[in-house]
Amino acid sequence: MTPLDTALAYHRAWTGKDLDAAMAYLAGDIVCDAPAGRIEGAAAYRAFLEPFAMSLTGTEMIAAFGDTERAMLMYDTASALVASAPGAECVTVAGGLITHSRFLFDRLPFHLARAAR
Repeated sequence: MTPLDTALAYHRAWTGKDLDAAMAYLAGDIVCDAPAGRIEGAAAYRAFLEPFAMSLTGTEMIAAFGDTERAMLMYDTASALVASAPGAECVTVAGGLITHSRFLFDRLPFHLARAAR
Protein backbone atom coordinates (compact mmCIF):
# COMPACT_ATOMS: atom_id res chain seq x y z
CA MET A 1 0.00 0.00 0.00
CA THR A 2 1.18 3.52 -0.72
CA PRO A 3 0.96 6.22 1.96
CA LEU A 4 -2.11 7.54 0.14
CA ASP A 5 -3.75 4.09 0.21
CA THR A 6 -3.05 3.85 3.94
CA ALA A 7 -4.41 7.33 4.64
CA LEU A 8 -7.57 6.71 2.61
CA ALA A 9 -8.21 3.36 4.29
CA TYR A 10 -7.71 4.96 7.70
CA HIS A 11 -10.05 7.82 6.77
CA ARG A 12 -12.75 5.44 5.51
CA ALA A 13 -12.53 3.47 8.76
CA TRP A 14 -12.81 6.36 11.22
CA THR A 15 -15.43 8.24 9.22
CA GLY A 16 -17.34 4.95 9.03
CA LYS A 17 -17.21 4.83 12.85
CA ASP A 18 -15.01 1.72 12.89
CA LEU A 19 -12.35 2.92 15.31
CA ASP A 20 -10.87 -0.55 15.76
CA ALA A 21 -10.18 -0.76 12.03
CA ALA A 22 -8.86 2.83 11.98
CA MET A 23 -6.44 2.09 14.81
CA ALA A 24 -4.92 -0.76 12.78
CA TYR A 25 -3.45 1.90 10.45
CA LEU A 26 -1.76 3.85 13.26
CA ALA A 27 1.63 3.23 14.83
CA GLY A 28 1.47 2.67 18.58
CA ASP A 29 3.67 5.70 19.12
CA ILE A 30 1.81 8.00 16.69
CA VAL A 31 2.25 11.72 17.23
CA CYS A 32 -0.57 14.05 16.20
CA ASP A 33 -0.27 17.80 16.10
CA ALA A 34 -3.80 19.21 16.30
CA PRO A 35 -5.28 22.64 17.05
CA ALA A 36 -5.60 21.73 20.74
CA GLY A 37 -1.95 20.62 20.97
CA ARG A 38 0.21 17.54 20.63
CA ILE A 39 -1.27 14.08 21.17
CA GLU A 40 1.13 11.20 21.71
CA GLY A 41 0.39 7.50 21.47
CA ALA A 42 -2.40 5.47 19.92
CA ALA A 43 -4.58 5.36 23.05
CA ALA A 44 -4.50 9.14 23.47
CA TYR A 45 -5.17 9.61 19.75
CA ARG A 46 -8.18 7.31 19.90
CA ALA A 47 -9.54 9.21 22.90
CA PHE A 48 -9.16 12.43 20.87
CA LEU A 49 -10.75 11.09 17.67
CA GLU A 50 -13.51 8.79 18.90
CA PRO A 51 -16.05 11.36 20.20
CA PHE A 52 -15.86 13.30 16.94
CA ALA A 53 -15.98 10.19 14.75
CA MET A 54 -19.03 8.88 16.58
CA SER A 55 -20.84 12.21 16.08
CA LEU A 56 -20.49 12.22 12.29
CA THR A 57 -23.56 12.21 10.09
CA GLY A 58 -21.69 12.56 6.80
CA THR A 59 -18.34 13.11 5.10
CA GLU A 60 -17.12 14.24 1.71
CA MET A 61 -13.59 13.86 0.39
CA ILE A 62 -12.46 17.09 -1.26
CA ALA A 63 -8.95 16.08 -2.35
CA ALA A 64 -6.31 13.45 -1.64
CA PHE A 65 -2.67 13.39 -2.71
CA GLY A 66 0.40 11.39 -1.74
CA ASP A 67 4.04 10.67 -2.37
CA THR A 68 6.39 7.95 -1.11
CA GLU A 69 6.28 9.09 2.55
CA ARG A 70 3.23 11.29 3.08
CA ALA A 71 -0.41 11.73 2.16
CA MET A 72 -2.59 14.81 2.35
CA LEU A 73 -6.36 14.57 2.71
CA MET A 74 -8.83 17.43 2.72
CA TYR A 75 -12.43 16.65 3.53
CA ASP A 76 -15.65 18.05 4.88
CA THR A 77 -17.61 16.49 7.73
CA ALA A 78 -21.11 16.97 9.05
CA SER A 79 -22.51 16.25 12.49
CA ALA A 80 -25.64 17.07 14.46
CA LEU A 81 -23.76 20.04 15.92
CA VAL A 82 -22.16 21.47 12.74
CA ALA A 83 -23.42 21.03 9.18
CA SER A 84 -19.99 21.71 7.63
CA ALA A 85 -16.65 21.22 9.32
CA PRO A 86 -13.79 21.03 6.82
CA GLY A 87 -10.56 19.43 7.91
CA ALA A 88 -7.20 18.40 6.55
CA GLU A 89 -4.62 15.85 7.58
CA CYS A 90 -1.07 15.46 6.39
CA VAL A 91 0.13 12.05 7.53
CA THR A 92 3.55 10.45 7.46
CA VAL A 93 3.53 6.70 6.83
CA ALA A 94 6.36 4.27 7.63
CA GLY A 95 6.13 0.50 7.39
CA GLY A 96 2.48 0.78 6.38
CA LEU A 97 1.48 2.67 9.53
CA ILE A 98 0.72 6.32 10.16
CA THR A 99 3.44 7.62 12.46
CA HIS A 100 2.62 11.33 12.43
CA SER A 101 -0.48 13.36 11.66
CA ARG A 102 -0.73 17.10 11.23
CA PHE A 103 -4.47 17.56 11.72
CA LEU A 104 -6.04 20.94 10.97
CA PHE A 105 -9.62 22.04 11.39
CA ASP A 106 -11.48 25.23 12.17
CA ARG A 107 -12.72 25.18 15.76
CA LEU A 108 -14.87 28.31 15.34
CA PRO A 109 -17.98 26.60 13.88
CA PHE A 110 -18.05 24.24 16.87
CA HIS A 111 -17.61 27.11 19.31
CA LEU A 112 -20.40 29.11 17.69
CA ALA A 113 -22.76 26.11 17.59
CA ARG A 114 -22.18 25.36 21.28
CA ALA A 115 -22.64 29.02 22.24
CA ALA A 116 -25.95 29.15 20.35
CA ARG A 117 -27.39 26.22 22.32
